[in-house]
Amino acid sequence: MSEPAITPALVASHGLKPDEYERLLGIIGRVPTFTELGIFSAMWNEHCSYKSSKKWLRTLPTTGPQVICGPGENAGVVDIGDGQAVIFKMESHNHPSYIEPYQGAATGVGGILRDVFTMGARPIAAMNSLSFGVPAHPKTAHLVKGVVEGVGGYGNAFGVPTVGGEVRFHRSYNGNCLVNAFAAGLADADKIFYSVASGVGMPVVYLGAKTGRDGVGGATMASAEFDASIEEKRPTVQVGDPFTEKRLLEACLELMASGAVISIQDMGAAGLTCSAVEMGDKGGLGIKLQLDAVPQRETHMTAYEMMLSESQERMLMVLKPELEDVARAIFVKWDLDFAIVGETIAEDRFLILHGNEIKADLPLSKLSSSAPEYDRPWVATPQAGPLPAYPAISPLDALRALIAAPSYAHKAWVYEQYDSQVLADTIRRPGMGAGVVRVHGTKKALAFTSDVTPRYVKANPERGGMQAVAEAYRNLSAVGALPLATTDNLNFGNPEKPEIMGQLVGALKGIAAACIALDMPIVSGNVSLYNETDGAGILPTPTIGAVGILADAGDLIGGLPHAGDVAVLIGATHGHMGQSALLAEAFGIEAGDAPPVDLVAEKTHGSFIRANGKSFHACTDLSDGGLALAAFEMAEGAGLGLTLTTADIATLYGEDQARYLVALLASRAETLLAQAAALGIPAAKVGQFGGDTVTLGGESAPLAALSALYRGAFAQAVA
Repeated sequence: MSEPAITPALVASHGLKPDEYERLLGIIGRVPTFTELGIFSAMWNEHCSYKSSKKWLRTLPTTGPQVICGPGENAGVVDIGDGQAVIFKMESHNHPSYIEPYQGAATGVGGILRDVFTMGARPIAAMNSLSFGVPAHPKTAHLVKGVVEGVGGYGNAFGVPTVGGEVRFHRSYNGNCLVNAFAAGLADADKIFYSVASGVGMPVVYLGAKTGRDGVGGATMASAEFDASIEEKRPTVQVGDPFTEKRLLEACLELMASGAVISIQDMGAAGLTCSAVEMGDKGGLGIKLQLDAVPQRETHMTAYEMMLSESQERMLMVLKPELEDVARAIFVKWDLDFAIVGETIAEDRFLILHGNEIKADLPLSKLSSSAPEYDRPWVATPQAGPLPAYPAISPLDALRALIAAPSYAHKAWVYEQYDSQVLADTIRRPGMGAGVVRVHGTKKALAFTSDVTPRYVKANPERGGMQAVAEAYRNLSAVGALPLATTDNLNFGNPEKPEIMGQLVGALKGIAAACIALDMPIVSGNVSLYNETDGAGILPTPTIGAVGILADAGDLIGGLPHAGDVAVLIGATHGHMGQSALLAEAFGIEAGDAPPVDLVAEKTHGSFIRANGKSFHACTDLSDGGLALAAFEMAEGAGLGLTLTTADIATLYGEDQARYLVALLASRAETLLAQAAALGIPAAKVGQFGGDTVTLGGESAPLAALSALYRGAFAQAVA
């Protein structure tokens, strides 16, 4: 089959700008073959090269005594004591999920699980952070149903508990939903597997499912904006099979135990190309591939298609040659393909052979380490103006406005489609803050959360980035877990627009400051740019996934309020209403500045909560919706009424940071208040749990009616 001529239009369709193509020509000294153009396109796109963000990602704190492996590998690795490590990462599958929601979300889950088990970890928990357009938009209901079914369908069948996450709705996501998937696994700290190839003449082995044409060009598509041609991009979405992935997990873990693995890398974005180049580049080696040996499920596949296919459930490995028979037998047993498709070579070459022809012959090191790196122009986000006057609203009408909004309504419709109990180690399910999973065979437990408030980031990127980390810190502290480390998923619009680049730069500054202050280094992550449709970008959404540890699962703060419990608020309330959930949902007002973040107070208050956890029946952090929404969620979860004494809207619904609400016996409340006062921590009684009505500042409504509204609103919005 003759290959197409390399024209400016073909180059542009591969996402390469004219100056980038000139750079390519300078590196190889000739016009590339079609396959070589595809390889450069894959390796130099935003999704694989981080060319717009690399400069700023280097400013993040990535080390600490708890960090075994920071960014640069498939996932981050953090020490949890007793010779064990938790391995975790978060990654986006935004564009594929908008085009084909079920498969886009499913393969996002599959890909993040492979990132974890390719390092030798058995997955123990998954989460997701989902952002959709407004419910009235014609695509939203279809996307919500497809994405939620895809997440549940893959995770449930694979057998990993989905223990947490978040779902939000906003008009900025109308043309570009976000699907961010998180996975964590456990491994022995001295048995971590890395992707650095070593040794010359070592076999390069293809493992797993066969290669098809699904997902060809997926990474390039993920680095482009959407426009009216979106439907034409459907073939770039991968197709997943969780049962094959489960077999691949078991085969890989058995293979690793055999001692046959030198290095291993999952085939994710850009498939065979990216996995081979990364392994070779990290090891300072070249790679020679013979594509005739690649297991294929379709006929007459070209070298271009095989190199860029993103077929799922595949791995690439460098193998100890003397253990080839042992390794092959393991994969035959699990009914998976095992094929030697190449070898490591001493020269700096990426040599691709197919049908006795050289389809690509490139300097391998130039594909990864010499990818373009941009210092894109950026402008700081202008300081937010003052918050305008907003209409009067009664405390209960304000509560109704929030609990009827799909972003804040009860999410059982979503998480009940996920199996949160598989593996039988989940001790805190989705629905109230961080999820918690027992570390099997020990007293320990791990807590997981995912957080960001995009309105804050748009108004004030630095404060918004800081707040996302601070909220993750609070969510972990609220269940009694010591925060350990974070992963980030940086979702932004087009970085070639200085104002969008400014959002990214500002958010990273805030994230870095908070991670340093709260001792939560970033150990892995993902950048997803060009989240725009017809020139309109999403709200900047730098999602923070965080992991914390309970040295003893018995120290979990995981209960519910008891009737008669006093509600005590820890932290200072100033009534910050700028960018608040109430104004956005009740009046459509998204104005004013994001709330200030005091990182010293965050650390002090979090430490106080963890130290006093045995005093509380229940604890939650305060975020969107402030005191009133947090107290209602706590009470409703326990089937109890609630009385909050104040009627002041800003006190009830303001979104000041560094705050927690705890429920405890009246006899213990005075002691807690005295302990807080002795440490200079603001704390006050704000109400009581009990009865069957909700009373805010003297105005009452039956709990049953509010509960029905809260529990029915989400399904009604997307039905």
